Amino acid sequence: MDSYAVHFYFFLMEGTTISDLMINEQIRDKEIRLIGENGEQLGIMSSRDALKMAEDAGLDLVKIAPAAKPPVCKIVDYGKFKYEQVRKEKEARKKQRVIEIKEIRLSPNIDTNDLNTKINAARKFLTKGDRVKVTLRFRGREMAHMNNSRHILDDFAESLSDISVMEKAPKVEGRSMTMFLTEKR
Repeated sequence: MDSYAVHFYFFLMEGTTISDLMINEQIRDKEIRLIGENGEQLGIMSSRDALKMAEDAGLDLVKIAPAAKPPVCKIVDYGKFKYEQVRKEKEARKKQRVIEIKEIRLSPNIDTNDLNTKINAARKFLTKGDRVKVTLRFRGREMAHMNNSRHILDDFAESLSDISVMEKAPKVEGRSMTMFLTEKR
């Protein structure tokens, strides 16, 4: 094989992804486990015999479980099979919910009204199902009194204790103290 052919071969192999299913002549395994078009088990046989059965039925042979020993193939209409797979993936994507982390920043000398506003914002995030990261930031001389300001985070968590639970307790990280709250289940 000359170098051009080798490069071309690797170019072809790069284009195929794991998600692409092998069909018909692409299946090169000696033995496969075959499932019929109606879902019945047809047993273990050579891929050549399975391909012949699929062609006789006017359908395609699709490798659905390449990692199994021996690999599992099914006789199906490939276009219809691929369409149904895409539809199932879309349905699964619709149903899943991405949980976001919303951050609320506080300072050690926050006033009670400002704190109440931040608490209401956190309450809104928690009822939507998001996690809330509460950060108490320290600047300059405030760094010397970090331990005295911990009560702000404790009060914050206490005022939201009816709808939330503390996922991670307040922890000092550099110039800030953070804690995580999640919705009660």
